[in-house]
Amino acid sequence: MSMPSVAITDRAGLLSRIADYVELTKPKIAVMVLVTVAVAAFVANWGPPAGWLLAHTLIGTALVAASASAFNQWIERDTDALMVRTADRPLPAGRLSGAQVITFGAVTIVLGVIYLAACVSLLTAALGVLTWAMYVVIYTPLKRRTSANTAVGAVAGALPVLMGWTAVGAPLDLRAWSLFLIVFLWQFPHFMAIAWIYRRDYDGAGLKMLSTVDPSGMRAGVQAILAALVLVPVSLVPCLASPAGGFLLVWALVLGVAQFACAVAFFAQLSDSSARRLLYASLVYLPAMMGLLALGPLA
Repeated sequence: MSMPSVAITDRAGLLSRIADYVELTKPKIAVMVLVTVAVAAFVANWGPPAGWLLAHTLIGTALVAASASAFNQWIERDTDALMVRTADRPLPAGRLSGAQVITFGAVTIVLGVIYLAACVSLLTAALGVLTWAMYVVIYTPLKRRTSANTAVGAVAGALPVLMGWTAVGAPLDLRAWSLFLIVFLWQFPHFMAIAWIYRRDYDGAGLKMLSTVDPSGMRAGVQAILAALVLVPVSLVPCLASPAGGFLLVWALVLGVAQFACAVAFFAQLSDSSARRLLYASLVYLPAMMGLLALGPLA
């Protein structure tokens, strides 16, 4: 083999390894986490925070989130291998070893917490540790034991809101907790839709989702409806306190009612197609709601 060919092969191998580590961080989830952190920082003072402070917060949060996702995949490596949607992840596919994943997870959590403590605040760093522990130590093992894992995971998913809020030194007032509840409640229709679509995968892997412990789907449908319904009034709280109150109020109602309608349709006709519509609605709802809250007062 010629030297240029060796170089090309080595570069391809390096890029492939980097891609595996990126996949280990669950980048789509990480981006959503960073968006909620940034929006919380914006909403806390109804305006953009200092650029350097926001950058430090996002970097530290990204490291903590990367570690949580890595340890989650290490713990779930056996069940991931049993599901079509996760069998090609780096660990079950054999592209990364357990030692490599543990090392990556350990390094990123230590760096992330130290970075947040040194460059943002001790409270934000402590919330980062709490988020990591809720996700890795409690939520992930619970997936094999009880369908209540979704509620625990929803808490872990909403805690980054408080990280962004405390990063700018704002007190945890009603607006902060309403934003926390928006992200918390949103996760139920979102994950009920996913749990229904992939119910056979979850069942085959022995994971305790509502769609597997109750194959009729009734409990998953009820949870999706109740969370989407409560989300509508909760989403109005930060809107009423915003300088762009009327504008945000209207759009929050439109988004909330639309998602609720999709949840009702899912419950009325439990099918993959209705679950996908609910999933798409949830994927529109949160980014749109977060964008309106962050940018509405600047319009």
